[in-house]
Amino acid sequence: MSDRPSILVPVRVLEGESIPEGVPELLTNAHVVLLGYHVVPDQTATDQARDQFEDQATRRLEDFTAILEHAGASVESQLVFTHDGQTTIDRMTEEHDCLAVLIPNATRPLENVLVAIRGIVGIDRFVRLVSGLFATVDVDVTLYHVAGADEIDADVETLLEGVATRLSEEGVPPDTIDMQVSRDGSPQESIVDASDNYDTIVMGESDPSVSTFLFGMTADQVANEFLGPVLVIQHGDPDDTEETDSE
Repeated sequence: MSDRPSILVPVRVLEGESIPEGVPELLTNAHVVLLGYHVVPDQTATDQARDQFEDQATRRLEDFTAILEHAGASVESQLVFTHDGQTTIDRMTEEHDCLAVLIPNATRPLENVLVAIRGIVGIDRFVRLVSGLFATVDVDVTLYHVAGADEIDADVETLLEGVATRLSEEGVPPDTIDMQVSRDGSPQESIVDASDNYDTIVMGESDPSVSTFLFGMTADQVANEFLGPVLVIQHGDPDDTEETDSE
């Protein structure tokens, strides 16, 4: 089995957010970087907010850590009071070298995972994440690609078969891997349309900043319409192209 993939799980710890149902089981084989954060108004010093709310936030973070560890995940947690939640998420993702950020919506018992493959860039990170999380779990993995007008069927087949081969080499049973191709609509619309029969989506970020995905239009389009958890794989090193605390 592959090493545990590091996944950032951001939770607005003082605003009623928690670890949704099904998420601990999804992260059984992960190393979770649990970010409890609270966005402080610009006119309030972050140290002042920490002095006032740290004990309450720490207790909630400890409860969430226990839930994830009970499910099997390894967890390191950090509490941050910040003026900018988006910047904090980006910084923590980079500092902890996280493969992905989780949009932690609730999910039913995990049976089917939709893995949206865009192209050859970053395939190594997809393989590491999917094999690390699901190689020893009884789930079906569908490799899904939205083909562009200039992509021929043979090239798409080569792309997806290459990913499937690498996943099987990393321990994902070949008979649990399926492949689907769409040529209709935008990638985001196609992913949402295809997601009805799936419990989790794995996809790459569509912008160099993960915060754009988490707080922008793409999140509304995918995570809100899908309503389940979305694992957003980070770009990583821009040269990596694979071939088949208070603030």
